[in-house]
Amino acid sequence: MANIAVIPARAGSKRIPRKNINDFCGKPMIAWAISAAKESGLFDEIVVSSDSEEIAEIARHWGAQTPFIRPDNLADDQTATVPVIAHAVSSCIALGWSFDYVCCVYPCSPFIQIEDLQQALELMKSRDADFVYPVTEYAHPIQRAMRQLQNGKMQLFNPEFELTRTQDLEKSYHDAGQFYWGKASAWLEHKRMHTDGLGMIIPNWRVVDIDNEDDWIRAERVFKANLLGSIA
Repeated sequence: MANIAVIPARAGSKRIPRKNINDFCGKPMIAWAISAAKESGLFDEIVVSSDSEEIAEIARHWGAQTPFIRPDNLADDQTATVPVIAHAVSSCIALGWSFDYVCCVYPCSPFIQIEDLQQALELMKSRDADFVYPVTEYAHPIQRAMRQLQNGKMQLFNPEFELTRTQDLEKSYHDAGQFYWGKASAWLEHKRMHTDGLGMIIPNWRVVDIDNEDDWIRAERVFKANLLGSIA
């Protein structure tokens, strides 16, 4: 069975300009995702879906293919992931490619581990799942989340848990935002990758959501401290 990786990398990031191709620890950010996909040995093809020729050129330099340009209606900041990957799957099928599984790899995820990609694929096949993606535990129980009122006082969203010991509360998880393995058919049917998928737990020390400059700095420091020696 053939597999492809699709890396969705549009231009026009507002919070961090040129986010997908800025230098991150010595490489353009997207190069880390491409390198992980290549080194995993899991993919027959690695494709970058972008609306930017600059991004496409950098992607090709690092070993990915750019056989199509993403249309403008799928390249704004309101577009969800599933339609973008479905478009990529359809475009690759139109080229005559044949494949069974498609992994969406986010371009700003330098913490991806090859072992995670391999384990997630094995889990998807063994459970015949539509999707599998990494999740990580919230650092603090979400049942004890609070809002701040105008007078400065704090208010629990779930006051019934105020006196419950944190170790007695159910564990909760969030999407690690790194990659999503899926059946080609599931992407084309626009199934929901979260609720139609299985979660694979990974440690939260290597999950960083890079949305602003502070996130970027923190990610570089964690990366250099924990991962650079084993990945570079």
